[in-house]
Amino acid sequence: MNIKFRLTLLNFLELAVWGAYLTSMGGYLASVGLGSFIGYFYSVQGFVSLVMPALAGIVADRWIQAQRVLSLCHFVAGLSMIAASLYGMFMGGEVSFPILFGLYSLSVMFYMPTLALNNSVSYNALDKAHLDSVKVFPPIRVFGTVGFIVSMWIVDLSGWQTSPLQFMWSGVLSVLMAFYALTMPACPVCHTASSSDPVQMLGLGAFKLFRIRRMALFFIFSMLLGCCLQVTNGYAGPFLQSFGAQEIYRGTFGVEHANILISLSQMSETLCILLIPFCLGRFGIKKVMLMSMLAWFLRFGLFAVGNPGSGVWLLLLSMIVYGIAFDFFNISGSLFVDMETELEMRSSAQGLFMMMTNGFGASIGMLVAGWVMNIYTINQNGLMIDKPDTGGWSSAWTVFALYALVVAILFAVLFRYKHQRVNK
Repeated sequence: MNIKFRLTLLNFLELAVWGAYLTSMGGYLASVGLGSFIGYFYSVQGFVSLVMPALAGIVADRWIQAQRVLSLCHFVAGLSMIAASLYGMFMGGEVSFPILFGLYSLSVMFYMPTLALNNSVSYNALDKAHLDSVKVFPPIRVFGTVGFIVSMWIVDLSGWQTSPLQFMWSGVLSVLMAFYALTMPACPVCHTASSSDPVQMLGLGAFKLFRIRRMALFFIFSMLLGCCLQVTNGYAGPFLQSFGAQEIYRGTFGVEHANILISLSQMSETLCILLIPFCLGRFGIKKVMLMSMLAWFLRFGLFAVGNPGSGVWLLLLSMIVYGIAFDFFNISGSLFVDMETELEMRSSAQGLFMMMTNGFGASIGMLVAGWVMNIYTINQNGLMIDKPDTGGWSSAWTVFALYALVVAILFAVLFRYKHQRVNK
């Protein structure tokens, strides 16, 4: 079977697992009285990313082939998510935060490393087929986003946006992915580390990249931008659903089908991914990252002034710019790290990138986001509505927009790098 098709299916399943709950989980949590804990559920993705992606990358580089580690992680993640779904279904509206959070956290702990491992497995397969990853991988990665969208639509149209069945769908897909990953081309394992050098022996060489100024700055700003990654994933759904408390917006498409409206963001991704090879080659990583940062500013700013009624066009614009905000940072950053690192530390370096973005960045970002949202909104009848005399959701989104703008300005001033491909 053609390797491009096989990798297309691999990436489709990888992101379909995440799309099943990432944008709709907030609505479910609010519906069972856990709206004030949304930040905790999303921040745990960041906390586990502080260790697990780097650890999995080390294991894949030194001891167990990456495609096998990918399979094992998905299997454990899938079973844990199925358990979370069964618990939610059994308890109904009486779910216990510690139990649901524990099962969910275990699943996320093993899922988050698969994002970096999936990249490593894909790059390895393309190398073996003598294909240029910068040109070939982005079109393949598009179908990861398609998988994300398909899952979102299935959850929306099945009425699972406020149901634990979204976790069941994710778990089943993850188990399927576990078996499919084993069919991927074998990845190399380096057994040559000297026992007298613990850094090499443990595969921690990727951390030496911090000695290089441009890479240190790249990882630091990746962390700062990573603070934005999960904010709209966690709160866009509850934000749109909150308009249902107002008669003028009740019954509008954005309120009733928040997941489908949000999925326009992922549709934008599918187009923007295809622009990455051209933009990286033409403008380089610095300008591409700046485009992403300014897109995050617009993403949040348009949310601050939009609504599902007369201002729905502003929300649509926010969905469109999301493709640039996410892809030009997440995928371009991954490709940049791959080009700037040696083959023997490929998985470790991808794990380090994940640790800085989905680890430190996302965990800090979601904890702060939860604090900000609790200042400006209040949970009432399963909806997170504007808290009186605070400006509500609009003020919260404005805070995030200004943060993204400040990060962009600092990056423009401090980061110095002339883009060029490193031949391995």
